[in-house]
Amino acid sequence: MTQVTERGTSLPTAPRAVVRRRSPAAAACVLGGAVAAGLGLGFLAVLVIVLWISSPYPDSGPGGALHLAAGLWLMAHGTELVRYETLSGVPAPVGLTPLLLVALPVLLMRRAARLGSASGGGAGMGEEPDEVLPGGVVFSAVTCGYLSVGALATVYAAGGPMPADPLSAAWHVPLVAALAGAAGVWSAKGRPLGPLPEWIPGSVRRAIARPRYALALRSGAAGVLVLLGGGVLLVGASLAWHGAETQSSFLTLTGVWSGRFAVLLLALALIPNAMVWGAAYGLGPGFAVGAGVTVTPFGFPGAPALPRFPLLAALPPEGPGTPVTWAAAGVPVAAGLVVGWFAVRRAREVSSGETALTAALGAVVCGLAMAGLAAASAGPLGSRALAGFGPVWWAVGGAAAGWTLVLAVPLAVGVHVWRTRPASGGVGEDAWHDSGVRELRWAALRRAAQPVAPPVPVVAVAPAEPVAPPVAAGAPPEPVAPPEPVAPPVPEVPLLPPVVGARVLARRRPPS
Repeated sequence: MTQVTERGTSLPTAPRAVVRRRSPAAAACVLGGAVAAGLGLGFLAVLVIVLWISSPYPDSGPGGALHLAAGLWLMAHGTELVRYETLSGVPAPVGLTPLLLVALPVLLMRRAARLGSASGGGAGMGEEPDEVLPGGVVFSAVTCGYLSVGALATVYAAGGPMPADPLSAAWHVPLVAALAGAAGVWSAKGRPLGPLPEWIPGSVRRAIARPRYALALRSGAAGVLVLLGGGVLLVGASLAWHGAETQSSFLTLTGVWSGRFAVLLLALALIPNAMVWGAAYGLGPGFAVGAGVTVTPFGFPGAPALPRFPLLAALPPEGPGTPVTWAAAGVPVAAGLVVGWFAVRRAREVSSGETALTAALGAVVCGLAMAGLAAASAGPLGSRALAGFGPVWWAVGGAAAGWTLVLAVPLAVGVHVWRTRPASGGVGEDAWHDSGVRELRWAALRRAAQPVAPPVPVVAVAPAEPVAPPVAAGAPPEPVAPPEPVAPPVPEVPLLPPVVGARVLARRRPPS
């Protein structure tokens, strides 16, 4: 049955079977989002309960451990917790999120969105296959189920020792859920890059579709990976240099194995934060370890109010910078060179100005990514002296963009000029296969091998031999004429004359 509008036109309606199947499929997506949130909560609850059981001095019952697990789950989304049991009696915020803990809800939410976007098979013999839901429907349904559990967890954590800030949870949890859900739907749909929506202007869509932006994203991502890898090297070298202080802080922080295990888990969860802090240290702006105290390669004034923790024991010694600390500048130098190298992958197809623009865009991408990572890795650990920990996002982003821009653009232009230089000298086996020279060689061969129309030979055709009339009986035979000479056969002329002056080169064997 079709619906009719006021003007008399008919509207297409979906079959009843599709309408009946769409509601259960959307409900399954809502349930998948709720299950993803429940799995994250359950994992942290089991971990906290195990630590609570093994602790010789439990401060509260199992209810307090479960409230703490709900607070940690909200903290994994970037939510700020509030600690009320302090020596001064002033509530202290705890907003330094371990970045490794963020991977738990992100992976679970992404998996739920991918499963919701998967196509269904036939329900039975003679039945139609289940309809694949659109990406927007899957995203909305999975996010709705996830946020429903998140709201319940926020209410439940309010009765624990470290409740979550409601305003912080109101935007951190939906942000993480939306980003992870969108990534899952995009991955399930085959990672499409277009087409872009129709409401975007055509000039913008054509500009974004250019290959330079994909190349800039790749070069910027390569620069970020180099910066993070350099940050890991700096942190590891500092931990090895201050090995005795690190071991002493780990052993004296607690005396029971369950407490040391908890400290070890916290240190492992903070390793990605330490990577970003090490990259910020190499870039120059450094990172804060308290209010008004910043650690940079140019010096460290010292912070007497720091808590005892293994990662904080690896800070550089107090005093001005030394050549050893200045050597950390090699990390952004390597990142800038990598960005410039990755920006010249299309040197044969574009001009030097296009290559320079691609390198500059890669530097901007690197700066934006590092600014986001710096903002996510920082946060307060208390009030007053512990109000600020971590790098300043805008300073780190600006330094990353500046370092890579200054180094990447000249390198990209130089490599572009070197790769597009004119070929000189003889043609060898390697010169034939060189990109750029190969196109010129093939064009010369095509011009030399153009067919030339040969002259058409005139072939003499012998006339047909006349047939003698029938001879009557008794008549004398007529004299036979001698046979005429037959012309010798004309040799065949080739259609394509041999090419003179063309040099045939052997193809280079591929490496075995």
